[in-house]
Amino acid sequence: MNAPDTAMLEDADTRALLAAPYLEVHEVGKQFGGFVALHRVNLAVQAGEFVTFLGPSGCGKTTLLRGIAGLDPPTTGRILQGGRDITHLPPAERDFGIVFQSYALFPNLTVTQNIAYGLRGRAWPKARVRERVDELLSLIGLDEHSAKYPAQLSGGQQQRVALARALANEPGLLLLDEPLSALDAIVRQHLRQEIRSLQQRLGVTTIMVTHDQEEAMGVSDRIVVMSRGRIEQIGTPAEIYDRPASPFVAGFVGHSSRIEAVVDTPPGLIVANGVRIAAEAARSLLYGTRVTAFIRPEHIRLHRPDAAPAGALEATVTGMEFHGPVVRLSLEAGPLRLLASLTPDALVALAAMPGAEVAAVLPAEHLMVFPEDV
Repeated sequence: MNAPDTAMLEDADTRALLAAPYLEVHEVGKQFGGFVALHRVNLAVQAGEFVTFLGPSGCGKTTLLRGIAGLDPPTTGRILQGGRDITHLPPAERDFGIVFQSYALFPNLTVTQNIAYGLRGRAWPKARVRERVDELLSLIGLDEHSAKYPAQLSGGQQQRVALARALANEPGLLLLDEPLSALDAIVRQHLRQEIRSLQQRLGVTTIMVTHDQEEAMGVSDRIVVMSRGRIEQIGTPAEIYDRPASPFVAGFVGHSSRIEAVVDTPPGLIVANGVRIAAEAARSLLYGTRVTAFIRPEHIRLHRPDAAPAGALEATVTGMEFHGPVVRLSLEAGPLRLLASLTPDALVALAAMPGAEVAAVLPAEHLMVFPEDV
């Protein structure tokens, strides 16, 4: 047998390195006294990914981010970045930039001075610092504001400066801790797209923490949904929305109607307080199994009562919310409380104002069904 070709081995090593996750979290746990904030969390983030930790307050998302940053190291487990064990390294010895909700800018320093604050040492001579700061000012569109102080800037501009400062020393990892929550809705929506565009141009691996699901869905390659210190699901925005892995994810991400039911016969039927509903996802479940079912508002089909198809539920419109291109209706169908979405034109055609009667169809293929023990 011929000796292995050196170039082939090097290529194999390079491919393996490229395929390996840039950031790895192995069995990470965190306790504060008797309180367990993180339960054996595992996560792999690829180089260049934009990953968002999403969940309600107290779910552990910020604790996990702080563990990765070294601001609050884990009690158990390991964290690797680029193959290097950083679990117990101090923040100064880690390769990351971080942006906080509060911006944390120095009020007595100008925009230029804030961005240049961390650019020190032999690796950053004055000429290179000026070049890097000018590059970042151009990147965030604040060239004309370089001599201003934070108090002279809007909230969105301050957050851009904080972002530029975090990126100044060309970190391998960018951490964003609720970076937009202090901004108003319009600025927040605009700035999140700017952050995503900037991240894609730079190719920097990014982790963001947020409780805003619209924010997470709009910018992430993958979302890590967390609850009570555990990861409930990891997936693309479409996977999280269309194929939730648990009742928590189905109820937390997006809007949905929740239905408590029992599996009935023949296969593919569930019963909720006497209302029989066809559900394809229940076909494999045993008779009598208690389940929680969910259906998205856009999947419920509404008809006029005099044109009700077979199997439709009689429902009363009890509430209405206008959201521009979509109107969301609250319905009562006997014991069931449902949410349905339709266009303003369809609303007019159905005359589905509060108090009106409609016929609601719950397509069997769109019911998401979870056995009680899931």
